[in-house]
Amino acid sequence: MFAGTRRRIVSIWFPRLATDRALRACPVEGPFALVQRLGSAETIFCLNAAAEAAGLSRGMRMADARSFCPGLVSRPARPDLDARFLAGLRRWAERYCPWVGLEGTDGLVLDVTGAAHLWGGEGAMCADIRARLERAGITAQLGRGDSRGAAWARGHFGDPAAEADLLALPVAALRLDPDTVTGLQRLGLRRIGDLAASPRAPLARRFGPDLLTRLDQALGHSPEPVTPATEPPRFATRMTLPEPIGLESDVMAGLTRLLEPLCAKLSAHQAGARQLVLTLRRVDQASQQVELRLAAPMRDPARILPLFVRGLAGVDAGFGIDQLRLEATRVEPLAPAQLGTTPAASPDRLADLLTRLGTRVGLENIHRFLPAESHIPERGFLIAPAAFSTAQGGFHAPRPRPLRLFPPEPISATGPTPPRHFRWRAMPLSTARATGPERITPEWWLDDDSWRHGLRDYWRVDTAEGRRLWLFFTPQNPGWFVQGEFA
Repeated sequence: MFAGTRRRIVSIWFPRLATDRALRACPVEGPFALVQRLGSAETIFCLNAAAEAAGLSRGMRMADARSFCPGLVSRPARPDLDARFLAGLRRWAERYCPWVGLEGTDGLVLDVTGAAHLWGGEGAMCADIRARLERAGITAQLGRGDSRGAAWARGHFGDPAAEADLLALPVAALRLDPDTVTGLQRLGLRRIGDLAASPRAPLARRFGPDLLTRLDQALGHSPEPVTPATEPPRFATRMTLPEPIGLESDVMAGLTRLLEPLCAKLSAHQAGARQLVLTLRRVDQASQQVELRLAAPMRDPARILPLFVRGLAGVDAGFGIDQLRLEATRVEPLAPAQLGTTPAASPDRLADLLTRLGTRVGLENIHRFLPAESHIPERGFLIAPAAFSTAQGGFHAPRPRPLRLFPPEPISATGPTPPRHFRWRAMPLSTARATGPERITPEWWLDDDSWRHGLRDYWRVDTAEGRRLWLFFTPQNPGWFVQGEFA
């Protein structure tokens, strides 16, 4: 900033950021609100102008809101999508100046010092911002000032058509908490001018130093910088070739040169790639992409390179490829590897195997078993994709469980002890040894018809014919069933 240049700040407030974001994706005619759950009650998180006109407000319980407005359309609030939408607006606002920061969860702050003349002045620049946001269906209020606090106050409480007198705005425009605002109003200090004319020492003793800090920031006596948000790093490399290539070996050689700097950048950020996209541009300007999804975060070029072979086999080079671009489209944290002379077991070989199989059948189709907190045999495990879950121990049971489980199959037998002779799957069997019973009670809180009707007494039965079966007896409705077989 040049000496003598007056600092100028523009504040953009999006009072309906959440609903504007939701309505852009799926428009709704009439009253609309986003709902969040607080405790056991659903309350309004954000609402559109039609809902406000119907008498609704933020924080209102949904039961009361529907009594006021029976035609209200609602959806669950998504603060994560709102934050992503605001980040996109911040990047868009960089067209007006390079210094753009976030203002809470629903606003932006722009340091337009030395940049407004490129748009014909501040007035023309703000008019262009309003017009573009209005065309996009986004409600916004703008404020300008010599300080960040003054711009925020005018954006939230001032006249949108003019640069309002800062001293005439209410004390709530100083970004104070509601209790402080209420306390000041009870003392008769309702305007910023009233507060600025009052003795500072009594105010500091009663309300603390934050009150005077906010006042000085709004009046420009205390600096408050605008800090632009940092962009996340992009993990991509590109190579333009002087002569077109068409052989798979040449593409692999170029890919080797792209992987080394990409993996070095991943290592510098302590990250690993989970998904890579190789874009091959041909001389006729057509492009082909080879996508590689990894079973675990990786940043080792020697391990990644062979995994591209299967994808490159189906590439049509046409009249030649003149540009290669490699990008890590999905990145996850990956801690530095421990260096040492003693070799240790590593899960890298399993991850490489899952990746190779995943390129053929899809990573989602390779599963592993995970333990679950349940004493019911059918619910003692979960099935999850192996590439997106971590292997866990914890398969503990009070007694051994069979290797094979299947739906209960009835057999003809009576009495609470295992039968000496029975038929199962058309095979006559004789009991040589029986171990049990192990009584398992139903989990009454689960909606499972097969486990809601009483107890089961499980027995481990070794037959004279060599079969080792898992049988159970139901005392409440006498009957015998086979549910598993031991190895």
